[in-house]
Amino acid sequence: MKIVNLGRQPCARTAEAMRVFTEARTADTPDEIWLVEHDPVYTQGLAGRAEHLLDAGGVPVLASNRGGQITYHGPGQVVAYPLIDLRRLGIYVKEFVYRLEHAVLKVLEAQQITGHRVAGAPGIFVRLADPRSHAALTGPAMGLDRFRGLGKIAALGIKVSRHCSYHGVALNVAMDLDPFAGINPCGYAGLRTVDLATLGVSTDWCTVAHELGDRLAAQFTP
Repeated sequence: MKIVNLGRQPCARTAEAMRVFTEARTADTPDEIWLVEHDPVYTQGLAGRAEHLLDAGGVPVLASNRGGQITYHGPGQVVAYPLIDLRRLGIYVKEFVYRLEHAVLKVLEAQQITGHRVAGAPGIFVRLADPRSHAALTGPAMGLDRFRGLGKIAALGIKVSRHCSYHGVALNVAMDLDPFAGINPCGYAGLRTVDLATLGVSTDWCTVAHELGDRLAAQFTP
């Protein structure tokens, strides 16, 4: 598994490079994981609805061919793009998403933060009042109430073409979170977005990128 640290890159350029890589790959092309930090940008997924962009405030908006709604990328966020041949690995999209989320959960665990899945809402969430609590989430499974007391720390959006994945997952480390107020994150009005710094974790982009790359590689190495 090749892990490529691209550093700081514009989102549009990286998205095009992923598309070209995926279209050109063959059954023998090795899988790769790209790690990148993007310049400020909103990306709107294929299912994106215009009303979820509230106020761009000068931040560029990029149409994306990934699934999902609108999200924000910016400095201080680790974005991981696993370029994986799912058929060769013998898994389907649901399992792929599960493994993406599991890798993020393990990265958070290493920082003594407990991440949570919320049914029907891809990505990883934390308890705002007690982000280190290991207690399972309880309460309503449907509607906006399922996000009560939670903050989103990792967003997920993927594209699968000819059984090969691109796009991926974004984990917030230490960012300017204000641009998230300009959108309904992932299509959910009022959903709070947090980062590790907000939760009291002192770390840096390189450390988290390295850990996330390793955790993802472990998930997708046969």
